[in-house]
Amino acid sequence: MTEQNSGPREATWQPEIEQIALRRDLAREMGGADRVQEQHDRGNLTVRERIELLTDDGSFRERGVLSGAGYYDESGDLVGFHPSATVTGTARIGGRPVAVSGGDFTARPRSGSAAERAHGGKVRIHSGGDKSGHIESLAIELKVPMIRLIDGFVADIRATAEMGRTYLPELYWPQRWGKLMAEVPVVSAALGSVAGLPAAEVPASHFSVMVRGTSQVFAGGPPLVERSMGEKLTKEELGGYEVHARSSGVVDNDAADEADAISQIQQFLSYLPTNVHQLPPVIDCDDPVDRRDDRLASVVPKHRNRGYNVRRMLEMVVDQDSFFEIGRYFGRSQVTGLARIGGMPIGVLANDPMHYGGAMGAKEARKFEKFVDLCDVFHLPIVNFADQPGFLIGRPGEGAGTLRAGVKAAAAINDSQVPWATVVVRRLYGVAGGAHQDFSRFCFRFAWPSGEWGSLPIEGGVAAAYRREIEAAEDPIAHRTAIEDRLIALRDPFAAAEAFAVEDIVDPRETRPMLAEWLAMAYETELPSQLGVRVRYGMRP
Repeated sequence: MTEQNSGPREATWQPEIEQIALRRDLAREMGGADRVQEQHDRGNLTVRERIELLTDDGSFRERGVLSGAGYYDESGDLVGFHPSATVTGTARIGGRPVAVSGGDFTARPRSGSAAERAHGGKVRIHSGGDKSGHIESLAIELKVPMIRLIDGFVADIRATAEMGRTYLPELYWPQRWGKLMAEVPVVSAALGSVAGLPAAEVPASHFSVMVRGTSQVFAGGPPLVERSMGEKLTKEELGGYEVHARSSGVVDNDAADEADAISQIQQFLSYLPTNVHQLPPVIDCDDPVDRRDDRLASVVPKHRNRGYNVRRMLEMVVDQDSFFEIGRYFGRSQVTGLARIGGMPIGVLANDPMHYGGAMGAKEARKFEKFVDLCDVFHLPIVNFADQPGFLIGRPGEGAGTLRAGVKAAAAINDSQVPWATVVVRRLYGVAGGAHQDFSRFCFRFAWPSGEWGSLPIEGGVAAAYRREIEAAEDPIAHRTAIEDRLIALRDPFAAAEAFAVEDIVDPRETRPMLAEWLAMAYETELPSQLGVRVRYGMRP
């Protein structure tokens, strides 16, 4: 005879479990079908579509999915739910763990919203601030990259109206952001109109990107600007990609669409370690490290006043299709980007002679400084393909504060500890030319036969040093040319090599195998001793 439980049947948690499933389903509807359609009509993806595109299939584990505003009938039963406007969680990209936060523009409260009409009550305004702080704290604690997919704004005057008072603004995030950027890669993508605190999150990152035509970033939007400043501007005129990715430098890169922006995020992260306690990821490479590209023998023109395609030159040296440029349209005479040689990640610096002859202006110096800091934080060896004629002179250079910015850039070099190689491609002149490496420690350096260097370019230096002699000559132009020709003969790089003023002059085609050999040693012996958080002392000019 089977023994039966004669007591009362034990209650289960099934109703609450069903409530969890219901609330999750409601949250995943975001702001509702109409708001989702509006988002698509603007050419934008929803936050959940963005996360799905960014992360490995099935890897996203959401945190805080139940946060939002619930609506209840008189019996206390849930009749509606408006989710938080911030989606957060953990996931994997390329198999590596990351933390993700995303702004849900469809869930932004607005006057007359569907929830208000359906439930007869006001929708509480959610900034998502607590969720953002939580996921950033998680990234700090677990030491995983932090990715922000930003779409929207926080400050809303209706919150003040509902509160019935104003409040003193308080900033808790600078310390948290500082910890983040000191330990893990931080990436921000502006994927809509972004204002206020979310706008500040964009540059508070190691890499940022925005979409051409659909993304704008500003401290205050057009209505605020018109009311406060009397200036009527469109969102694009105020904070579009032409402003911030190509003029101000607030955003590093622009993208053709959201898929391109997300692809750039994935590319950027692929060069960096998960955190500063690890080495950059070395991958298998089928591009031979001893490859010698014959085009390098003629890439620099014999005529010293002619430019060349610096990006094509870089492609001849680094692993095929590995160069990822950062900030191409800001500070255009300075090229910065990530690449690989023999599968080993590196930071690349180069000068573009097609813009200002490659001279360093204030924008170029700011770009240089930030990039050196990025490489130093994440233990990326730097290879500097130097063709630096000096600081940008004249009114454009002086008015922009080039000297101060340039000195800060030079200080960044001396603050850095990562392995450093300099390839002297052509010119090194003046203070800016001298700031091609740190002279307080060993740096791996060699020159191409096209190299030339000095305190001043001969042409400008002759005009300054021999001014009176030239003016007194019967034929000033001929006399100046004669002096220049005499001094140009002293530019011979082999004379410097004989004095060991330059360590070596090499066939340009030897550049890739030489750098690969140096990098292999650096990754094996030097970089492992540099792991951890970088500590800096003092201040830069």
